[in-house]
Amino acid sequence: MSRVNSVLLPAAVVVASVVGLLLLAGTNPWDPLKIIVEGSIGWPPLEEGAARKVGDTFMVWVPIALASAGLIVTFNAGMWNIGIEGQIIMGAIASAWIAREISVSRPILVFLVILAGAVGGLLWGLLVGVLRTAGGVNEIFGGLGLDFVALSLTTYLIIGPWARSGVASTSGTDPFPEDSYLPALGAIKLSPLAVGIALLALVGVWLLFKGTLYGLKLKAVGRNRPSSFLLGIPTNRYLLGAFMICGALAGVAGTSQALGFHQRLIPAISGNYGFLAILVVLLARFRPFLVIPISFFFAMIAVGSSSLQLRLDVNPSLGGVLQGVLVLSAMFGLGWAGYRALKEMSASEAKAGSG
Repeated sequence: MSRVNSVLLPAAVVVASVVGLLLLAGTNPWDPLKIIVEGSIGWPPLEEGAARKVGDTFMVWVPIALASAGLIVTFNAGMWNIGIEGQIIMGAIASAWIAREISVSRPILVFLVILAGAVGGLLWGLLVGVLRTAGGVNEIFGGLGLDFVALSLTTYLIIGPWARSGVASTSGTDPFPEDSYLPALGAIKLSPLAVGIALLALVGVWLLFKGTLYGLKLKAVGRNRPSSFLLGIPTNRYLLGAFMICGALAGVAGTSQALGFHQRLIPAISGNYGFLAILVVLLARFRPFLVIPISFFFAMIAVGSSSLQLRLDVNPSLGGVLQGVLVLSAMFGLGWAGYRALKEMSASEAKAGSG
């Protein structure tokens, strides 16, 4: 199969699936997609409110991109870090604690909340790694269990020690002090600092696996752990390192959510962006630079789908269904293209052998 066909087939499957889904939802395929674009980046670009929409979309993109960067590390190490949701939450909690308890100049405070988020996520990721390497607990089960612990801790803090003054509410805490917010552009929430950190994280992960001995050994551990151990690579240490890197990046994603977007702690502070990042990484095939457009596309759906109910009387959950259909159809198309390529390769080898 040619390279062009291997791209066209998955694309055709995706288009057909999306069109079919929107027809089943009782609307023509064009209107929902148009509304999602208008609701996420504004169209035309100079319309009123476009800057706010773009800012919100970028601030949703940031945690997805950061979580994806971290997951590329653990996936290359052969670990399915499903616990990334908990690592995002613990990063948000750690940075929230600094924002509430520490009073210093704004530049130092912003640095401290980012650092606290990284440390909170790192420690939670390290715990998953320790359970895996020392306790023999599969990282999927250990990670999911710690996700629930982190989520329960968030709820406890919101209705307990950090409850809103004089209000019995589970919607979230009081807003944090303004000095702790990530620097933003004027009245919109877009933080160039957060976007820059996400881009640096993706570049750093690319460099890690492109030109460092550590990245090469980490890949070796992921491909064949017993052989790597026999060759002298301390496999458990490398696995723990992968979880720590991923946890730190996920923790900064939590900081972006708590101090950049919501500016307070809410029960769903992770936004399920950790789980969404898993799908992004799979679609990107572990390529950091492909994560950028794919994660931005999913951020557009997440932000723009809220307009569907207002404009088309369609439930906004259609956006989430659309995300799932896109992922499943793309994976099916890629899998089918790979199957056809292997089949053609086998046929060519058989023909060459018979000749």
